[in-house]
Formats: sequence, C-alpha cells, structure tokens
Amino acid sequence: MPNLKVKPSSTHGRVTHVTPESAGWTYVGFEMHRLKLGETVSGDASGREVCLVWVSGKGKAKAAGEDFGSVGGRMSPFEGAPHSLYVPAGSGWSVTAETDLELAVCSAPGGGDYKAKLIPPGVHPQFQRGKGSNVRLVTNIMPEDDNSAHSLLVVEVITPSGNTSSYPSHKHDQDNLPNESLLEETYYHRVNPPQGFAFQRVYTDDRSLDEAMAVENGDVTLVPKGYHPCATIHGYDLYYLNVMAGPKRVWKFHNAPEHEWLLK
Repeated sequence: MPNLKVKPSSTHGRVTHVTPESAGWTYVGFEMHRLKLGETVSGDASGREVCLVWVSGKGKAKAAGEDFGSVGGRMSPFEGAPHSLYVPAGSGWSVTAETDLELAVCSAPGGGDYKAKLIPPGVHPQFQRGKGSNVRLVTNIMPEDDNSAHSLLVVEVITPSGNTSSYPSHKHDQDNLPNESLLEETYYHRVNPPQGFAFQRVYTDDRSLDEAMAVENGDVTLVPKGYHPCATIHGYDLYYLNVMAGPKRVWKFHNAPEHEWLLK
C-alpha cells in the first residue's frame, strides 16, 4: 500500500499530485496548484469530472466554453467561505491568477448530463458539528443531496485548537448500502499558524492497517479504508479539504462501536 501521507513537492506550481494510480485505488484524484499573479493553470477534457476550489486568492475562470469571470476572494482558508467551480467530464477548464492563488483540483470519474456550475459562498452555509472538545465547523461544497455531480463529494472543515474531528471514529469502506457506502477519501491539511501540526490516525478493525501520522501545513493524507480521526494541538487550528468518491455518490458511514457512547 502507498504511503498514506503525501508531502508537497515544491512551493510553486503543482505542489501536490495524487492520482488513482499513485494512491493505489480507483476513484479520487487531488492536485494543489500555487500560482503567482498572471500565471495560468488548465485541465484538458477527459472522462473525469472536476471541482476547482479556491483555497485562497482570486483568479479568472473558464470552463466548458463558458467565461465565469473573476472567482475567489478570501486570502486564507481560515477566513471566510470558499468559491468553487464544478466542471463536468469531457470539458476543459483554465484559471488565471489575479493574486497569489492556491487552487485545489478535486477529481473523480464523471458521467451523466451535468453542467459547469459556479458554487459561490453561502450556497451551503457553514454549520457546527459535534460538542465540547469535538466541535468543528463544516462547509459543504458538493454534498450528496445537491444532485450536481456524478461521483464527487467535497467538503471543508475547520477544527479549532485542542479539538478532535472526524470523530468518533467512523469509516466508509464497504459497498453495503443502506448501511455503509464505499468512498475513498483525501484530506488536504492546513494549519494556523502554519508552523504547527496535527495528528491523524487511519486504522481498520483488525489493525491490518494502523498508521498514526503527524500532519503539517500542506500535507495530504490518503484514506483508502478504515477509520480516520484527526486531533489538533493547543494553539493551532486545523483546516482540511476532503474529497470523496466511490461507486455510488452516497456518504453513509459506520461508527466504531467502542466509541459510539460519545454520541449519546
């Protein structure tokens, strides 16, 4: 199995590149691009649908033959809601930076008759999940109930310092609906202030997979199967961008039985 933690390869251009082949799985792809003013990144038409997420900065966007104009605005993922753009399979796209720009490219197999669509802030308002030291702030970008994509599920989460997240431990690695869905998942992590770190554990019931990782600013973690909780440390907030996809566009998870008492 590939290393579950992917470090950024550089500080400029395409700094992160995860493909189904490199991850050893079938569905999810993820890239992070860091551009300077005036630089352009583009993607060719293919059989994969894409969700572009403006993690920070602004850029002029074109997709599927349509000009979407200037998109973005926040200068940090910890400040405000995201701008995103869905691009269906078979359509090209390009983004030209109007400021320093951090652009995430989330991808999965496409299909169906979907249209390119801008997803501005407020379409899915931020909400709080959890209680006590398990509080986190969630902003859905492409949730399962929006009927706007063939495979992709995309969400942002901010976990305040000293809190846990993706917890109590849950998994979604069985194609066994209505009880559980099979979804691969990536986590793109950011830390505020950036010199901090957080922790993530990925493990299965039988512990055939059991990996605990210290994640730093810009790291990507892979969740091919199993439970995958995160924990922050005092003084540092954690942002992560999740990309999920599988054979069915449904998020149905199974909680680790030994930790379900925390939900009562």
